[in-house]
Amino acid sequence: MRFTRPRDLAAVAIIAGLLAHLLLRLSYDSLPPMPALAGSTLFVMAVVEVVLAFSLRSRIQRRPGARPVQPLTAARSVALAKASSVLGALMFGAWTGLLIYVIPVRDSFPAASNDLVAAVVGMISAVALTAAALWLEHCCKTPTEGSGNE
Repeated sequence: MRFTRPRDLAAVAIIAGLLAHLLLRLSYDSLPPMPALAGSTLFVMAVVEVVLAFSLRSRIQRRPGARPVQPLTAARSVALAKASSVLGALMFGAWTGLLIYVIPVRDSFPAASNDLVAAVVGMISAVALTAAALWLEHCCKTPTEGSGNE
């Protein structure tokens, strides 16, 4: 298994952004306004993954007093990290597509100003999730034999 590549995440984000922007151009006037904190669940997921990453990091590096990690636990954590990084990139693209659409039309649609706030919150949360997922994936890396407890 290889580490998640930034170019793969960038491709996901770009495609999602283009699709979201296209869908908004076709149907924005029929959509209800977005809640301002619509994307904040991604931030909660990011916090959980950062906590998990720090916990697993000390256990994988076999620090004194830390319980060993079961291989299945590490594999599940890597799978969670990979899925979360793709989700974060996908949602970053979608929120960016919304932001790019609502900036020019915020005077034409009353909901666009509120959606602008939702897009910014969503983008920040999506970046946080992607970063946390990449950190979790990094923390699940097995140490090399001669590395000691770095």
